[in-house]
Amino acid sequence: MNNNDLPHQTILKTIAHREMLRRDFLPDFSASVLAELDLIHAPAKSHDDKVRDLRKLLWCSIDNDDSLDLDQLTAAEALSGGQVKVLVAIADVDSLVRKGSEIDGHGLHNTSSIYTAAQIFPMLPEKLSTNLTSLNFGEDRLVNIVEMIINGDGTLLKYDIYPALVCSRAKLAYNSVAAWLEGNGSIPQAVAAVPGLDEALHLQDKAAQSMQILRHANGALSLETIEAKPVFDGDVISGLELDEKNRAKAIIEDFMIAANGATVQFLASKNFPSIRRVVRIPKRWERIVEIAREHGTSLPETPDSLALEAFLTRQKAANPQTFPDLSLSIIKLLGPGEYTAELPETMPPGHFGLAVRDYTHSTAPNRRYPDLVTQRLLKSALKGEKSPYTIDELQALSSHFTRKEDDANKVERQVGKSAAALLLLHRIGETFDAIVTGAADKGTWVRLFSIPVEGKLMRGFEGLDVGHRLRVQLVSVDVDQGYIDFKKVN
Repeated sequence: MNNNDLPHQTILKTIAHREMLRRDFLPDFSASVLAELDLIHAPAKSHDDKVRDLRKLLWCSIDNDDSLDLDQLTAAEALSGGQVKVLVAIADVDSLVRKGSEIDGHGLHNTSSIYTAAQIFPMLPEKLSTNLTSLNFGEDRLVNIVEMIINGDGTLLKYDIYPALVCSRAKLAYNSVAAWLEGNGSIPQAVAAVPGLDEALHLQDKAAQSMQILRHANGALSLETIEAKPVFDGDVISGLELDEKNRAKAIIEDFMIAANGATVQFLASKNFPSIRRVVRIPKRWERIVEIAREHGTSLPETPDSLALEAFLTRQKAANPQTFPDLSLSIIKLLGPGEYTAELPETMPPGHFGLAVRDYTHSTAPNRRYPDLVTQRLLKSALKGEKSPYTIDELQALSSHFTRKEDDANKVERQVGKSAAALLLLHRIGETFDAIVTGAADKGTWVRLFSIPVEGKLMRGFEGLDVGHRLRVQLVSVDVDQGYIDFKKVN
């Protein structure tokens, strides 16, 4: 029997497991991790009188439809003068995942949950990440609160950070909340069931929009790439679903950016070191300038995020179909994000793409180990204790996190390519409308319009350049390697 005749889930799980091992990840939890897990029976509790009881607030989670590892809740209250109090509650994972434990060691090795098209490889056992440390609906949970006062123009006026006890009133999903906020759908049932939550969500939306407008005015980049995940009909891939931006995602994105900034500023104020997330000033700015010139725009000779953002905004309005490909080119030239350890007195390089100087990862401790490290630093700072990590340890961790993040991306991309190849396996010989997304000495790449799939143009690429439209025929696929090959047809 040909492997390609096996259920698609089985094929992709085999590929995912292989890629995990190839990139030195642990796809399964060891016996020692599971033995330690058996000793944990309940969510963390605290008898500290400094832990505030905020269970009466209208907390909710907003995440993907199928997300079970819920790291944060949000709430908002209207203040005088058009100001809004925004509260972000972040799961206290450290209270159950102790530094140096077996469970902690597994998380440190993998450094993140890995979300492949076939299978999720959680950083922490699901008994924790989707249950005892997850901010689940109707469950009391210990958290760290980042409380922020946002002015009507989106500026952060002040912040406070403290431990608290919370309870989620609603588990919400991005797409249904966005459709309602944007006037394209009815109010989600989970929102309507909680008196006052609809008003609170409109308040969150208003605050997030003002914060987003201010960020982009300061030079945060409007980048957009095409990301698709497989849709399964039983064990067979039936299509690919685009992951698109919307208003509900913007709420979480803008609140988390602000909370991450407040967290790293708080650590610096307590004379604590931190792990920061940075995107340095692009070394290949001259190529970005060339690309802008090819599109009729002149950019400054030295890196300027405001000028680049203005160029991107114009291009998105003028050429929405090709904008994701332009975005991807700019993202590659900006260079990858990385983790770096910083002492409070140093001047960090900042995050060029977000146009912020102070930024860390702190809001997803169930699924990202850097966030768990930041949580431990934060809890020690709040208690007046010394840092649980030396600067040398943080520097070593930062290098490890950056390296493993790249490996995780490669695993996810490889399985995604194999999933796309499976989808097209029985369509060899068919023709499609496509657009050229890459043209270089190493090859010419095209993306189909009808299905968000990219492949290599093996024949007929002479004279083609990025943005050219053409008709292509699918000539071959290799599911195991994730190869999809086309040729140009008239």
